[in-house]
Amino acid sequence: MSDSVISAHKPATRRVFITGASSGIGTVLARHYAANGAILGLVARREELLKALREELNTECICYTADVRDAEAMKAAAEDFMQRHGTPDIVIANAGVSRGTLTEYAEDLPTFRAIMDINVLGLAHTFHPFIAPMRKEKRGQLVGIASVAGVRGLPGAGAYSASKAAAISYLESLRVEMSKDDIAVTTICPGYIKTPMTDANPYPMPFMISAEAAANKMAKFIARKRRYVVMPWQMAIVARVMRILPAWLWDMISKNAPHKLRF
Repeated sequence: MSDSVISAHKPATRRVFITGASSGIGTVLARHYAANGAILGLVARREELLKALREELNTECICYTADVRDAEAMKAAAEDFMQRHGTPDIVIANAGVSRGTLTEYAEDLPTFRAIMDINVLGLAHTFHPFIAPMRKEKRGQLVGIASVAGVRGLPGAGAYSASKAAAISYLESLRVEMSKDDIAVTTICPGYIKTPMTDANPYPMPFMISAEAAANKMAKFIARKRRYVVMPWQMAIVARVMRILPAWLWDMISKNAPHKLRF
């Protein structure tokens, strides 16, 4: 864990803690909040990318090299950030992984576990250290990045779909639990966003948007404290249709769908 800090060049108005900050959505969210003067706590596994990001941000920023699967490391990062800057206003659990998986392959079983650990337990490990301080102060916002893939099971992506479905349900439970303490919980379900994660997909990805556009939209939803949102709007319509399709029709439509690559 690195405790490198750079001095702020403009007054910080908010304190924002973001996981998965070394690439994709996490990076552009960090840039967005930095441009608005926030004090940042950034977490990722790839230290060299975190350091490069820290150097470009024009705000006070603390970087932590940690894996969201490691509850103790996440607790240590959270406690260090709060000791320096107090309870964050926004905690964004963005870290996630996507891999193609097939149950018939024994070598895919560890991948199933890793995806569930990162995409589901990683949320709880990220949020846990902040809940008591937020509850004491009766304020704060917890944001979980889920996915449209959690709406229905996608062939070839059983672990990913299951993890995002679990994330959606977990965040809904958490939202209700936190409401009595004035702690907002926001679930964001993106469709296809151009990031290194989607660059590996070998099939068409409708309604894809850039990471920068996605981050700007997410920040607006977070500022409004939206409870649950699917983005972009075209994918929100698709998600509603997916939810209501009967099982037999969903099976017929999706059985020949292209699969996410296995690694």
